[in-house]
Amino acid sequence: MATARLDYVAPWWTYWLHNFPHFNFFIQSVDNTFKPEEASYQQSLIFLACVGAVGLGLSLLVLAVYLVCLCCCRKDIDEDTKRPETCCVTWTAVITGLIICSAVGVGFYGNSETNDGVYQLTYSLYNANHTLGGISNLVAGSLGNVETGLKQHLERLDEIFSARADYLQSLRFMQLMVNNVIREMAVLPDIDKANVDLAAISDQTASIEYYRWLSYLLLLILDLVICLAMCVGMAKQSRLLLITIMAFVVLSLILSWASLGAGTATAVGTSDFCVSPDKFIVNQTKDFLSADVAHYYLFCSPNLPNPFQQSLTICQRSLTTMQIQIQGLLQFSVPFFPTAERDLLGIQRLLNSTEFSVHQLTALLDCRGLHKDYLDALMGVCYDGVEGLLYLSLFSLLAACALSVMLCAIFRVWTLMGSRDKEYDDIDEEDPFNPQARRISYNPRRSNIHSFCSYTSSLGSQASLHPPPQSASNVVPPPEYMNQSMLFGGSPRYENVPLIGRGSPPPSTFKNLFAQYEDPVSIYD
Repeated sequence: MATARLDYVAPWWTYWLHNFPHFNFFIQSVDNTFKPEEASYQQSLIFLACVGAVGLGLSLLVLAVYLVCLCCCRKDIDEDTKRPETCCVTWTAVITGLIICSAVGVGFYGNSETNDGVYQLTYSLYNANHTLGGISNLVAGSLGNVETGLKQHLERLDEIFSARADYLQSLRFMQLMVNNVIREMAVLPDIDKANVDLAAISDQTASIEYYRWLSYLLLLILDLVICLAMCVGMAKQSRLLLITIMAFVVLSLILSWASLGAGTATAVGTSDFCVSPDKFIVNQTKDFLSADVAHYYLFCSPNLPNPFQQSLTICQRSLTTMQIQIQGLLQFSVPFFPTAERDLLGIQRLLNSTEFSVHQLTALLDCRGLHKDYLDALMGVCYDGVEGLLYLSLFSLLAACALSVMLCAIFRVWTLMGSRDKEYDDIDEEDPFNPQARRISYNPRRSNIHSFCSYTSSLGSQASLHPPPQSASNVVPPPEYMNQSMLFGGSPRYENVPLIGRGSPPPSTFKNLFAQYEDPVSIYD
């Protein structure tokens, strides 16, 4: 009972990408058949890669227009609208960061899927190269044994058996079998004619994939660092940190659009191959491989006969016939010609070795081994590989759009920081409730600030004066500066801070006055 054969069916996303319009540099439609050697097809892929450049140009244009509008149309923001706008900018930055984090997650998955697909491709290429190398070595070894070893032994036996016509007839028949083996061995595929080293292709592909994987990994990490730095920059309101973030955001924006263009072109080109891989391989191998042989290994259908089965059968029968002839000569000729035993045993060893090689060739030339490697390579490239490229393209698109919005948010944060600094500059430094004014050191040369000594001297001259008694109706409430003294807590740091609207002494002075006078208001009468 024949085992079920695995068939390759291209996934739906390869057909979707295959139907993308293909244009050359002159905006002319190009056939979407995978033909990487043609200049028009190469131009169509380059044209698709320019999508990233167009997206980058549009992003920079939108950012430039937004920046111009922000600079030209900026107005002073009053206190009622400042907080809602600040909240809007904050929420915009938060949502943008969440989108970037989600895009990074998609990018990690796509990067892993693409790497898995390329690894499966290289592994299949190594296996196929091992199989083809084994076929080439077995064919070359068998031909060497037959052409060199057997012919030399037969020539020496021809000299030994020159007196016996019956033995010479057996040698002539064996020579005919040797020629049959040589002729059928020549029909077997010669891998060296292909001039294709699958191992070298696999190594080159693995090297390119490593640098691609590493580049995307660094880009993903850069986007995560940008999100973290953006949170810190908005929290600390640091201009230097915001400038650094803007530089890295622009760099990541350029890389995201570039990766989008490269990923799109690669995905479309790979999909063009995946839609019809058999046709491309048949065209590439037609110079050294016949169409029936290529179809046998590409489809491996039970209805397709093995093109090498007849040659292998003839070789096997010829070798078996020679084995029978050698057994007869060993039995009947050695007693009369003892010197012939060495050559007869040598021929027998070569026949055994060649027959073993033919059995191995029969197994290696069967379509199931190479066809499995072929299917594994297609599954890796067209399923995991192209799917990963689609996820990476989605990551690049989301990251590029989110980074553009993040730049707009950073510009707005910068303007809000500028308006805040302007409001601080407009505050009067003489205001005692201004936090900046409280940190100003005392300057005795300023005329509007009186020292504590000037008030104590004036108080000494008034110590001998007794204030007249006042009625309860004339008692006024404690002045405003007494309440202000509670604000400063009587700390010596604020002794020389002027009170609002009057040249009154510091609040702690009145504590001494209260000890001498019952009514502090009488001093100013």
